Amino acid sequence: MCRLFAITSKEPLSPMVAIEALDVMREGHDGSGVGLFLRDLGGPFEEMKDAPILSGIFTEDGLKRLDSFMMNLGFMTKYKLTIKVPKAPPPGVPKRDFYLIRAYEYPEEWDALGETEKHRKLVHLRLKLRHMGEEKEDMIIFSFWPDAIMIKEIGDPMQVANHLKLDRKELKARIIMAQGRQNTNYAINLYACHPFFLEGFSTMTNGENTAFIPIREYLTSRGFEGYTGYQSDSEVFTHILHYTLSNLGLGLEGYKHIITPLSDQDLKVHPNAALLKSLKHSCRRMIIDGPNCVIGSLADHSLFMVQDRKKLRPGVVGGKPGVFAFSSEICGLDAAIPDRDKTKDFQPMYLDTAIVGPDRQEVQICRQTDPLPPLH
Repeated sequence: MCRLFAITSKEPLSPMVAIEALDVMREGHDGSGVGLFLRDLGGPFEEMKDAPILSGIFTEDGLKRLDSFMMNLGFMTKYKLTIKVPKAPPPGVPKRDFYLIRAYEYPEEWDALGETEKHRKLVHLRLKLRHMGEEKEDMIIFSFWPDAIMIKEIGDPMQVANHLKLDRKELKARIIMAQGRQNTNYAINLYACHPFFLEGFSTMTNGENTAFIPIREYLTSRGFEGYTGYQSDSEVFTHILHYTLSNLGLGLEGYKHIITPLSDQDLKVHPNAALLKSLKHSCRRMIIDGPNCVIGSLADHSLFMVQDRKKLRPGVVGGKPGVFAFSSEICGLDAAIPDRDKTKDFQPMYLDTAIVGPDRQEVQICRQTDPLPPLH
């Protein structure tokens, strides 16, 4: 098992808040890796919300190839944070040349593009750079998107954070998602490390998805370039979220109906019975199987948690107006927000979707038995 922690705050926070929460939950994860996703950024990135930010790990040759490739496309550097690390990394942490976080100016010819086309081109470029890096093993590309940073590494989360000096003032965010553990069901691969991200949607999961193969086959048949990768069986949770909201036009409330639909008996009495029966039939290949707690975030800066039907993985949400956190264990919540009203902590069950919206004022609970809001 691994451990998850996510926080949404009115004021930008250091990623160390999430790392420290993972550290107090260390008995629940094996210290083999860490993944961090930061969005709604503060610090120097506050003033460049529309600039696409590239996050990754590079060798010296890989960085030269990146520079040449991006300049040829007309991307100019707007701001960069290059993390050079000591030559001797902590035990279990690979030796790297550079961790790079770089914001770009769009090429002039992109100015006439609509937002959807611009976003699809960013997905294409991220995948192109990823393939280039895999060919020569000189680049690992985690994200290429406005107002978003992703950092992943093998090793103990706290040791990695200290090694990279993640307490630096340049790294602040209002939404931070963190997962402690490398994927151990497959070969060690940083692309298998949570959180995952696609076009404004991000998720991370504690559990396993034994329905991975049919879900992957269904998604890859949809004709969208972004449905690819799948070094982890949990990456499909992000892509199902993307498909549910972007392609089907459902809200977040509909996501739970896609991955864990109601029983036929419960569907009969649901206010949206006809729609949900149709969804259950047409989207049956995206139904998950296995114990899972999923924490995710949306482009509008909402944060949420859902559970599988059997509720076999821990998860709790709590906080106070202005700052809320989602955690695998209450001790992680205690570490990050000790002065909250603990009587209001909520542990979602299998019918629940716990949501904190972009206003960060309260936890909203949506149950699958509730009527769905109007479609987009």
